[in-house]
Amino acid sequence: MNPQSSIQIQSKSEPRIDSRLIADILGSQHESLAKLIKAYKPDFEQLGIIRFQIGEIKGRGQPERYAMLNEDQTYLLLSYSRNTAKVRALKVKLVQAFRDARKALENHQTEYLPGYHAMHDELTNLDAHGRHIHMNFNKLVNKAVGIGAGERHSLPFPHKSMLVAAQFIAASAAHGASNSKEAYQRAKDALQALIPPAIELAQESLS
Repeated sequence: MNPQSSIQIQSKSEPRIDSRLIADILGSQHESLAKLIKAYKPDFEQLGIIRFQIGEIKGRGQPERYAMLNEDQTYLLLSYSRNTAKVRALKVKLVQAFRDARKALENHQTEYLPGYHAMHDELTNLDAHGRHIHMNFNKLVNKAVGIGAGERHSLPFPHKSMLVAAQFIAASAAHGASNSKEAYQRAKDALQALIPPAIELAQESLS
């Protein structure tokens, strides 16, 4: 992998990076980094729990054990590596990647989740036992924003903000409906009227 390639930070609860990705970017063997983490494990554990995971088995070999490192652990690992041009370049990229991951996580927690719960609370008031209405509203919102199932958490800006807006529109449209069928039709009409222009604007900003 080229050092200038984008760095994928996983941030479902805390921004973390796969130790295999670090080795790949540096052009080194992951086994060497794994040994370094193991040798100085107490140091890394002072900065948080090390989340070790097992990779998929390739061929007849043994499954690879890797670590999902948080931001501080990642910088500690690089500080224990030789300060080569590749390491310095990676440090800069990581600062940017972790910063973006923190912003995305903050947006998810402060804007997306409240809107998500507000929409589904509105639906529960209409039909406390209807699972399908919740699933249908999620599909409706996904379609309006132009994403598939399971893609919400990894959405970049401005699509994440569009998702927040779509949930608000759907919840507002459903409010006051007499039943779930009416709520769904109201939300569908509202999203069709308001979201497409926003999608076009977002696509233009990304092009």
